[in-house]
Formats: sequence, C-alpha cells, structure tokens
Amino acid sequence: MTKFEPIINFIRLMQYNWQLPDWPDFRFDLQQAEDALLQFERETGDVSGMLRAMPDNEAQEAITQTLIAEAIKTSAIEGEFFSRKDVVSSIKNRLGLNVTPENVKDKKAQGAAELVVDVRNSYAEPLTEDKLFEWHKALLKQSKHINTGAWRKDDEPTQVISGTIGRETIHFEAPPSARVPEEMNRFINWFNDTAPGGKREIRNAPIRSAIAHLYFESIHPFEDGNGRIGRAIAEKALSQTIGRPVLLSLSATIERNKKDYYAAFATAQKSNDITDWVIYFTQVILQAQHEAKSMIELTLSKTKFFDRYKGSLNERQLKAINKMLEALPEGFEGGMTAKKYMSITRASKATATRDLQELSEKGVLLSQGGGRSIHYNLNI
Repeated sequence: MTKFEPIINFIRLMQYNWQLPDWPDFRFDLQQAEDALLQFERETGDVSGMLRAMPDNEAQEAITQTLIAEAIKTSAIEGEFFSRKDVVSSIKNRLGLNVTPENVKDKKAQGAAELVVDVRNSYAEPLTEDKLFEWHKALLKQSKHINTGAWRKDDEPTQVISGTIGRETIHFEAPPSARVPEEMNRFINWFNDTAPGGKREIRNAPIRSAIAHLYFESIHPFEDGNGRIGRAIAEKALSQTIGRPVLLSLSATIERNKKDYYAAFATAQKSNDITDWVIYFTQVILQAQHEAKSMIELTLSKTKFFDRYKGSLNERQLKAINKMLEALPEGFEGGMTAKKYMSITRASKATATRDLQELSEKGVLLSQGGGRSIHYNLNI
C-alpha cells in the first residue's frame, strides 16, 4: 500500500453530500440568482393581486386547477398516472366544493389529492414528524409491502434511480436507515428555525424552498414517496415564507423537464456548495409562477367563454361544454365525439350529432376531420 492509497479510498467513500464533513452546512452565492428572485417577487405579487380581484368562484377555480395539476404531475414524475376524474373528485371533496362527496375509485389518487390540499391548508403550521407521517400515510393508501407513517428501517442501501429495468441510472444513495431519525430531527428543527420569526430565519422564499427540498431529498427518510413529499415541503416552505398559500405547481413544471431535475439533483448531492442547485430551483419556481399566471388568465377566458354562450345552449350542451372546459389547459383528449357526447349526456346518437353540429354552427366548437373520424374542440 502506498502512502496515498488511504487518501484515495477516503475520497472514493465521500461520494455524496451527507458523507462530507461540512454536512449539512449548505453554502451558496446568490449573485447569479438575483434577477430570478426579483422576478419571483413581482410575479407572486401580480398573481396575488389577480386572485384578490377575481370573483370568489373564479379564484376558487384557479386554486382548484392548480391543486389538480400538482396532484397529477407530482405522481407522474414518479411514473404513477392517475385518472383525472378521480383526482378532480378527490380535491373537490376535500375542498368542500361537492355538496354530496363523489365516489373515488383510485385510493392513491385520493391520497395525492389529500396531500396537496393539506399542504395548502396547513402551510403556516410548524413542520412536525407527525405531519410528515400523516402525509406519508395519505399518499401511500393501500400500498402493500410499504411501511407507511414511519421512517425507513431497511438495512439495504436506499437509492434514487430512474430509467427502465436493466437500464437504471443511480442518481444518489441516501444515508443508512440507522441515521434517519437523527437526521430528520435535525432537518425538522432547521425547517422551523428558518421559518418567519425563527432564530435562523431565511426571508427569501425560493432560497428556503430550494434548500428544504434538497435537504429532505438527501436524507430520503421513507421507503417510498420521498420525491412527492419533498416537493410538498418545497411548496410549504414557499407559502410559509411569503405568508400566504402560493398559487403554483412545482411538479407540473418539473415533470416537463425531468431529466434536468434529476441532473441538477445528481450534481447538488455531491457537494454542500449548492449554488448551481439554488439557481436551477429558483428558475423552476419562477417558471411555475409564470404558468400559474397563465392559469388565472385561462380561468378568466373560460368564464367569459361560458358566459358568452350559456344563454343559447340546452342542458345537454351545457353539460358537455362544462366537461370540456374542466379538461383545460391540457384539452379534452381526442376532442369531443358523438360517442363521448352520448356518454356524458345520455343522449341518442341522432341527438348527439345534431347538438354537436349546432355547437359548431354557433362557433362554440371547431370541427376537425370528417365522417366517422370527426371530432370537435373548444373555440377558445
């Protein structure tokens, strides 16, 4: 053995941030993120002002659509895809918007909805172990072989992996399970100490959110669900720091560029100098706020669109148009067809065809294709 081999072996072991002697003393240079941080302050102020100026029903619609996007996309990042109908029903049930609670078949969709609604409702409360366990139990409803509402205990290494079977990429390996209780106690104390009025207060919302997300994910305390709960913590940090529930969906923004998300993590978790991570995550937050602003504008457009035509539509047509409006901004998949119209309204084929033609003639819908392949999209 040469005199350098112990040093080389030591360096090889020090692969991840939690293995470094300065863990978890994160450091960063904010200079490169200053413009994005200023833009976020302006954008979140604009969104807050727009919400206050909107009628209550429209503001509630914007909030509901944002929660739906977050519930669907935070699970899509992890490869789980829920029925939009189940998520919508679950969120409206939780918000008390359904006079009679609707039945939800997919309990995992229900759990994702419960998580995003509770994150919004409890944003001002301190973070606790019990709250994290509550979120974990809700999120992993009916999951078999998962120890829910408890820290992981498995002796096997916990890794963050993406890719198909046989082509997996290991992005990160978490601390051993034996260290999790101590690490999470320290994390929870850090989160509460950096909250408004805390003894280590971080006043810049995106910065606190970026650190909170990375810090939690680096510990990876649960057997499953860490990414989804980590993004919930990021949104809680944003809302708590600005002093009101933030209107945005981080997951919807992240899901469109998952490779960038995982690449940023892979880099950030190899050092406790997290400047690049802070810059990346601040840009994600800013983009999510831009998209929330567009969602509000879309909500206003939907209301104007509906108000313009509602007096000239029959009950069946109103029901179908409402379904199509609910599917925005993604759009009604495959467009409206006579078959779908029949399913929604219980109309006969002849009535469905006639109603759709009438909607097209009035300019409510735009027709595409022809013959049996004809379908319709909203003219909005």
